[in-house]
Amino acid sequence: MQKYTFNALLAVGALVLVFLAQSGHMDLYIQSVIMLMGMNIILATSLNLVNGYMGEFSCGHAGFMCVGAYVSSVITVIFFTKDRVFGPPLLDPSLAMWFFPAAILIGGVAAALVGLIVALPSFKTRGDYLAIITLAVNYMVISAIENIDIIGGPRGFSGMKRVMNSMQDTIDIPWMLIWVLLGTAFSVWILRRFVASTYGKGIIAICQDEVAAEIMSVNTNKMKLIAFMLSSGVAGIAGGLFAHAYGYVNPQSFNILKSTECMVMVYLGGMGSMSGAVLAAVLFTLLIEALRFGIPALDGIMHTIGLLPDSYEISQVWKWVIIPLVLILLMQFRPEGILGNKELSDVFPRLRRFYTFK
Repeated sequence: MQKYTFNALLAVGALVLVFLAQSGHMDLYIQSVIMLMGMNIILATSLNLVNGYMGEFSCGHAGFMCVGAYVSSVITVIFFTKDRVFGPPLLDPSLAMWFFPAAILIGGVAAALVGLIVALPSFKTRGDYLAIITLAVNYMVISAIENIDIIGGPRGFSGMKRVMNSMQDTIDIPWMLIWVLLGTAFSVWILRRFVASTYGKGIIAICQDEVAAEIMSVNTNKMKLIAFMLSSGVAGIAGGLFAHAYGYVNPQSFNILKSTECMVMVYLGGMGSMSGAVLAAVLFTLLIEALRFGIPALDGIMHTIGLLPDSYEISQVWKWVIIPLVLILLMQFRPEGILGNKELSDVFPRLRRFYTFK
């Protein structure tokens, strides 16, 4: 029974979070931080599949997140809310809580299909071409959505809050927190299962030596396509949850800076480490929230010497100075990341009684 202890503890922890939110002992801000943490875990673990386990370099992960966000949002708004563009809902809004997971998964499938379109020409090349292509696709997705006026164009798309409100009107519980917790658990579980499977072993072999893997009868093109599609699809799930958690989505929310955040989390945790990606996502989210409130001492210094206007905090100006600085220091003093290519059960062997990656 010990091997189920870790999963049981996670389930109990999730139930405690839901209870605290439902009873009013957890305010909306803390709930939003926990949800952001869950979405970052999904993004970090999914990108780690490509950049870590497969040894490729994708730097446009936010583009797939954007596809999932818009596809799932349009589906839920069309089916469950009255919209001035799409008209009355196609289904009773009370059914939203039953069909919501399907909408999120459809967004993930759409992102996976875009990933397939990207991967087909990319993996016929060698070197850093995947990085260039994924970066270009990130900009192409944003530009395409900004030119589709029916879904808001550059103004963004809204209406998802009404979907969540209809769920709460049916059963008054913190639905969005529940969906993010379930989405995070599902995403990490499916990625773990994939990496531990025969396909996952093939991906790791490709990372070590692609030519040797081909000699050992590994279908490298097929393996890489499947892994990239899975990574893109899981990012699409994170996008769908992101859009419904905030109730509004804008193309510029998924620009290169968002993709950079994903890469920072992957390299912070360690390439090829699922536990490291989860840990890095948690630490990164906490760092972002700490910077959101600014650093009073540094704010005072900057205001005094006139480097910052009175209306600005250091978090607004220096966010993308401090975060890359952390990454530079990490590359200098611990280039393998927090855990490297190891799991928590490798660093702390006693955990193997309760948790193992296999």
